[in-house]
Amino acid sequence: MSRGRLVAVLLSVLAALLLQVTVLPHFAWDVGGLGVVPDLVLLVVVATALATDTRFATLTGFWAGLLLDIAPPADHLAGRWALALMVVGYVVGRLVHDNAGDAGGMAAGSRFAPMNARRPPLPLALAAAAGGSFVGTSVFALTGLLLRDSGAGIGDLLPVALIALVLDVAAALVVVPATLWLLDRTTRDGLPRPSERIRARV
Repeated sequence: MSRGRLVAVLLSVLAALLLQVTVLPHFAWDVGGLGVVPDLVLLVVVATALATDTRFATLTGFWAGLLLDIAPPADHLAGRWALALMVVGYVVGRLVHDNAGDAGGMAAGSRFAPMNARRPPLPLALAAAAGGSFVGTSVFALTGLLLRDSGAGIGDLLPVALIALVLDVAAALVVVPATLWLLDRTTRDGLPRPSERIRARV
């Protein structure tokens, strides 16, 4: 993993976090007294899982979720989003890369090879966003019930999860391609240009 890509993931997570906790709450969809907004941080984790290997996506999900746990106005036990987004990174990464033909993290010739990132088709990106949203929201909700950190019951959480999934898929049309473009750009910037390779051989 190149240093440029690490910086790109960090900047993507921070930008998504700032938008999610400062701007989007003003446009929250009220569902049963709960304000539902697109989970931009989750979508960055999904994009990272599409563009990198499963291990890196899982680690990204953990620290991105931890930042989301402690970002104000945090009204839940710290660690719930860290666990949820870690699971999202792992599940999306395994499903995408196993289906690409390499369970160990994508071969060099794979469609989603991390250092030759060819952007995945939009339907695949949206399917990954939908699956990641469902998994992440479910894990977060279930940990709240198990830890008694949520005043809502399962029946109250189902409409919230459905609205969250729809909003996440809509936001994925912008967030996932933008994150993939940034990751691809940093990778290409770190590689020698063809003219430089020719000069090096001479």
